[in-house]
Amino acid sequence: MLKELGKTFITQLKIILQYKYFLFIVLLIIIIVSFFRINLKNDSKYSKEEKEFKLIVEEKRKKNDQYIITFKEREKIIYYTKAFPYDVGDIVIVKGDLEKIKKNTIPNTFNYQKYLQSRGINWQLNIKEINLLKENSSLWNNIKSKIKLRIEKYQYKEYLYAFILGDTSYFSNDIKDKYQIMGLSYILAIGSLQVMTLIKVLEKIENKMKIRKRNKLIVNTLIIILYIIFTNKIIGVFRSGLCYILKSILDYKKIKVKNYNIILIIGIFLLIINPNYLNNIGFVYSFSISLSISLLKKRIKGTYYKRLLIVSLIAFIVSIPITIYSNYEINFLAIVFSFLFIPVFNFVIFPLCIIVFIFPFLSFILTIVISILEYIINLLSKINFLTFVFKKPSIILVLLYFIIIFLSFYQKKYSIFFLIILFIHYNINLIIKEDLITFLDVNEGDSIVVKSNNSLILIDTGGSNNYEYSDSITKYIKSLGIGKINKLFLTHGDMDHLGSSYNLIEKIKVDNVYFNNNDYNDNEKRLINLLINKKIPYQKISNYIYQMNDYLIKVKSYNLNLENDSSMIMDIENKNYKMLLMADATINTEKVLMNDVNLSKYNLLKIGHHGSKTSTSDIFYNTVNPDISVISVGNRNIYHLPNYKIMNRIRDSKVYLTSTSGSITLFFKDEVILKTCPP
Repeated sequence: MLKELGKTFITQLKIILQYKYFLFIVLLIIIIVSFFRINLKNDSKYSKEEKEFKLIVEEKRKKNDQYIITFKEREKIIYYTKAFPYDVGDIVIVKGDLEKIKKNTIPNTFNYQKYLQSRGINWQLNIKEINLLKENSSLWNNIKSKIKLRIEKYQYKEYLYAFILGDTSYFSNDIKDKYQIMGLSYILAIGSLQVMTLIKVLEKIENKMKIRKRNKLIVNTLIIILYIIFTNKIIGVFRSGLCYILKSILDYKKIKVKNYNIILIIGIFLLIINPNYLNNIGFVYSFSISLSISLLKKRIKGTYYKRLLIVSLIAFIVSIPITIYSNYEINFLAIVFSFLFIPVFNFVIFPLCIIVFIFPFLSFILTIVISILEYIINLLSKINFLTFVFKKPSIILVLLYFIIIFLSFYQKKYSIFFLIILFIHYNINLIIKEDLITFLDVNEGDSIVVKSNNSLILIDTGGSNNYEYSDSITKYIKSLGIGKINKLFLTHGDMDHLGSSYNLIEKIKVDNVYFNNNDYNDNEKRLINLLINKKIPYQKISNYIYQMNDYLIKVKSYNLNLENDSSMIMDIENKNYKMLLMADATINTEKVLMNDVNLSKYNLLKIGHHGSKTSTSDIFYNTVNPDISVISVGNRNIYHLPNYKIMNRIRDSKVYLTSTSGSITLFFKDEVILKTCPP
């Protein structure tokens, strides 16, 4: 009876596993359920009230002179520090506070909270006291530590970290940007290539040793599981490793299942165990591209280079919705770059990393090869004539893209619909009119985006962290579907207002730059040298008027010697809505302004100098009499701003601080809609 039931079960299982439409429907249901699960409150095994912990050091990474430590006990916890004397596998007793991971405070930029949640991390630990309880006694952790120590000796260690340990965090932001611009980010991620290489090596050894099929299955499964654990379940290795194990088991049981069904089953399984994988771009890329290549396997024929070109084309087309959703721009040369660089990484860089790790005396070869590679990457990343910027799409539009792409794979007539949607999406700012102003949260600094349809100006760039904020500002602008800044106004020469401009002009096209009417200081002179090299026009302004569609922008700048006193003051009107932006203007500037201009009631006032008591006098504030007051200020800043006297003075208006509200956006429609992006 049991045997008959078993046979019936296997028969039914075979039917289900071979029916791809059933699995596609299940996957769609799981994706929908996963979205709901992600948005539900995360259940944590820790409470914020806990102050003492017994933890194991699970991971230790160093980036930008800072250690990133991952602890594990009941669940993973992350910790950032300048120095950390303990090693992976050590058990420590910790006293400290748990803090929730903050999300992005600039819309449409990298959400670190979701990224960490996809890795099972909900808390950041602030340590007050730490003591070693027990040193690492694990052979496994000792091996990993020795591998890391060995890798540290190499000049291009980031490539060895990536291709041996699956850790891409050692790459500089600059080189990551260049690979991303070229559409080659995926090439740095460890995954199917490494798993299949490992399997081929194992199978060659096993065939020579004439090991039985059953024993091969056991040995290979154990090694793949160990490799998955060894690489800390890097999603590319995790997915492809599980696919191999499942396929091997089914082959052993003589259950014939198409490769694409195996990929679907593993995708369903991974989303069930962790719905946050939907927020992991690596998972979405890996799963979508692997599934597409598997579905179109019969069409991938010919010589190696012909097959490579077809695979590159499939990967590029399938990745378009994901790339638009996450990076907001598409480089159509990515097909060519993939065709050129995949063989280089598959047959040169990856094998060379393994060889050099085993035989260090050959490291000079790796140094020469990667030096040449990065030189070429640097040159090619500057070719952007086929790079197009798209407004961030909704999830519904992304799904529509995917549906049409997969339909096109089976019937070419649907390709025209894909091209039509892509064309409409690219020109959406010309079709749907949109006016907005965003006060960006750039910590201790100012940066304001003013957009009207397909035109945009930027007022200041922030500067507390050049790379971080220039990257976030660029991402936000591109997410609006805009690929350039028409006018960049730098209100004055302090670093917290122009510091990020040095990197910003490298990341996005800028048509014109405007400085205040004061003498150029050292910060401005340094920027001017860059502007001259990039042939970007610049000028000083004192009394300037600019019409941008429905916006009327009036700029005043008085030469009052001091930088803050000479800050640009910007009066911006959109239909019947009036805004006054005071940059770091002081009480002295306010007096000059009131004598020069007949000020009246404004709907919004951007408070001067981050809420310092040197700005926003009683008489000035009462004259402007705003409904809304916005203060750009850093959280827990060293100056203890905004000043309590200023906060008391402006209490009759609705007050928004970027430190607590995050970025603040006003949308000018039939009525003004205000949205915030809190941490």
